[in-house]
Amino acid sequence: MQKLHSNQRMSKIVIHNETIYLCGQVGNAEDDISAQTLTCLEKIKALLEEVGSDKSKILSTTVWLKDMADFAAMNAVWDEWFSDVLPPARACGQAALARPELLVEMIVTAAV
Repeated sequence: MQKLHSNQRMSKIVIHNETIYLCGQVGNAEDDISAQTLTCLEKIKALLEEVGSDKSKILSTTVWLKDMADFAAMNAVWDEWFSDVLPPARACGQAALARPELLVEMIVTAAV
């Protein structure tokens, strides 16, 4: 097992048995849902590339929205980002996030 970018609370990346687990990724608090969604996806892309993977190898994503009213706007960004590859399995729900200004958080599992 390998853990990267770790502190006393969490590791940003964990690799075990050819599977990559990413901690939850959030956007910039001052942005709207579309920009926060894109920032989450770009952070995911960067973390996966760091360990030799990419978005085509994402197995599953859990998306947490602060408000399900943002579902369509989040999906518009999501659909565009995955337009060149088949998307992963996905679940989406509503949750209170770590800070009130955060609108979306994504948790990813991917293949190496």
